[in-house]
Amino acid sequence: MGKKRSLTGTLLAAAIMTVAGCSGQGAVSGEAATAPADPADASGTITVLTHRTDLVQNGTMKKYAAEFNKIYPEVKVEFEGLTDYEGEVKIRMNTDDYGDVLMIPAAVAKNDYPKFFAPLGSAAELGDKYRFSDKAEVGGKVYGISTFGTANGFLYNKAVWRKAGITDWPTTPREFLDDLKAIEARTDALPYYTNFKDGWPLTSWSNNIGSVTCDAEANDKLAGPVSPWKRGGDLHTVDSLLYGIVAGGLSEKDPSTTNWEASKGMIARGEVATMQLGSWAITQMRAAAEKAGTDPDDIGFMPFPVRKGGKYCAVLASDYQQAVSVHSGHKTAARAWVDWFTEKSGFPAKEGAVPALRSAPMPDTLDDFVDNDVTFLERSEARTGAVNDIDNAAEIGLNKPDYRQKLVDIARGAQDGSLEDFLADLDQRWNEAAGTIGS
Repeated sequence: MGKKRSLTGTLLAAAIMTVAGCSGQGAVSGEAATAPADPADASGTITVLTHRTDLVQNGTMKKYAAEFNKIYPEVKVEFEGLTDYEGEVKIRMNTDDYGDVLMIPAAVAKNDYPKFFAPLGSAAELGDKYRFSDKAEVGGKVYGISTFGTANGFLYNKAVWRKAGITDWPTTPREFLDDLKAIEARTDALPYYTNFKDGWPLTSWSNNIGSVTCDAEANDKLAGPVSPWKRGGDLHTVDSLLYGIVAGGLSEKDPSTTNWEASKGMIARGEVATMQLGSWAITQMRAAAEKAGTDPDDIGFMPFPVRKGGKYCAVLASDYQQAVSVHSGHKTAARAWVDWFTEKSGFPAKEGAVPALRSAPMPDTLDDFVDNDVTFLERSEARTGAVNDIDNAAEIGLNKPDYRQKLVDIARGAQDGSLEDFLADLDQRWNEAAGTIGS
């Protein structure tokens, strides 16, 4: 996440077509990546592709490999940190050489997983053990295990919000906007930072699908001509709030100048009050506060400003899932790494993230959520494949930044249009696509 990147526009479309072109590479063996019965059964050199270039460059991944080798001494682990992870991996997937272990790229259609990745086990077996396993389940088999999960909400600087006289979390979008206006009036901080230029932070708004309606199956329910942006629905509420922030002048004047890395220091120093992100970002912002000489405990995390039955809800969504390449010559060693990294490395705890392993405790970064009885919902991924098919056919991109960048531009007057017309157009395109490909 420290170096996360996303593709936009025509480049992403080309990448998707590139991956689709891989599907004609011949028959899929279906050979499973089976965990070794004995550590001595795992051997060979494996290459792990990762988007975490920061952890590769600072030596953290080598330290993980050293710990792994205490159990699996016959396996050599090499890492490739890719800055433009999505773009580079999708190109490499035209060949047989895309590492032994990799994070499943977002643009690979779920139903195509068996063409590229080795099965790891049955949905029943792995679902009992790991959260988020249904995200990578195809035909009763699981093809990836989550590195970790994340709760979704808003990072905020508690000191800034207190200075504005706000001590309680907002309970409605209107209260949230009023609080941002109070921050603008009573402090020197920018109330909200969009991270528009990097793009990918805008995609995290989609991870609040389900938090608004307190429905773990809300994403699955998009699989059809259901007008996802109709009033009262998750996406209408989510995107209307983003529009309201920008239209109200509560974010940066020129979003094309935003900078993700710089934003960490800005919120840590109290120059920015609020950003919409996953809970994985808490540790990064607190580290930035330590570097800036400010109080890390001032970095807080609040749920999306809607309550159902008097309680907030927060969807838990999977981050990247580790998979084993169907072409790996060392599938047993690769699977040993995936299992160890998921269960033994301590990586989720260090990242302040929700562990995939169900038996592991929630991270202390979410203590405020636990203490305030926020309801955690593990997002169902049962119909993700169908939702993605409609999304791609409609050319909207729920998990891409483009349409929200356009929404921001309309809100700030850089493009013509209104919120109502924009959302109505999204509904129409979605419904037409759903009618074409079926639900």
